[in-house]
Amino acid sequence: MADVGAVIITGASTGIGEACALHLDKLGYRVFAGIRKAADGESLRQRASERLVPVRLDISDGMEVEQAARNITEALGGGKLVGLVNNAGIVVGGALEFLPLDALRRQLEVNVVGQIAVTQAFLSSLRKARGRIVNISSVSGLISSPFTGAYAASKFALEALMDALRMELRPWKIHVSMVEPGFIQTSLLEKSLSREEAMRAQLPAEALELYGASRRAVRDAMEREGAKAASTEVVVKAVVHALAARRPRTRYVVGANSAFQISLARALPDRWRDALIVRHLGLK
Repeated sequence: MADVGAVIITGASTGIGEACALHLDKLGYRVFAGIRKAADGESLRQRASERLVPVRLDISDGMEVEQAARNITEALGGGKLVGLVNNAGIVVGGALEFLPLDALRRQLEVNVVGQIAVTQAFLSSLRKARGRIVNISSVSGLISSPFTGAYAASKFALEALMDALRMELRPWKIHVSMVEPGFIQTSLLEKSLSREEAMRAQLPAEALELYGASRRAVRDAMEREGAKAASTEVVVKAVVHALAARRPRTRYVVGANSAFQISLARALPDRWRDALIVRHLGLK
C-alpha cells in the first residue's frame, strides 16, 4: 500500500477518535493515536496494522503535549505529517447558577486550551507537508441549550479560534475544517451524565430544589436523542473528506437532522428559538 503520510488523532481511546484511527489506518495512513491509558493503546494495536502507533497524550497537560510532539517528530524522521485531528474533549453539564468554577475551568482547559496547545505543537510539521487540521466540534458549537452552557461555550470558542486560524494559515494553504456532529453513538453521553451525577452530590440542596425537575427532563430528552444517535461512520466519512479532498469544506454538519435543526434555529428570532428548544426538551 502506498504511503499516504501520517496523521495524529487525539482522544483515540474510544468513540469518534477510535473509529477515525482504525479507519485511517486501513486507508494506509500512519496513525499516531493519542491515548491516556496503556490498555487503550494495546487494544488499538490488536485491531490495526503496524502503522498505528499509540501515543500517550493528555491534551490538558502541557508537558505531555510537548513530549508527544518530540516523540512523534522523531518517529516521523523525514516522513510527512499530513493531518491533525483534534478530537479529544469532555462534557461538563449543569445549571450555570451552581456550576463549580473549577468544573468550568476544566471544561475550557480541555476543549479549548488543549486544542490550541496540540495545534501549536504540530503546526511546524504540518506546514512542511502542507498538512490539514480537522477539529471535531459539535452542533453545540452553533446552538446553545439549557444545562449544557459550559460545553457549548467551549465549542463556540473552538469555532471562533479555528475560524481565525483558518485565515491566519491561508498563506501556507493549510486547510482548517470543523466537523460538527449532533448525537453520535459514543460513550460521551454516558460519561457526561456520570460526571454530572458525581458533581450533583456536591451541590447545595437549593440547587436540586430549583433545578432538579428541569434537569431530569433534560436528561430524559438527551437519552431519547441518544437512542436515535447516528453511527460514528458519518463523522469518519467527514474527517476523511477533510483530510483528502482537493477542496475540503470549512464545516461538516453531520448526524440525523442536524443541518435542519441548525438552519431552523438560525432562521428564528432568539425568543422563538428559545421556546422551540425548551419545548423539545420538555421544560416549562
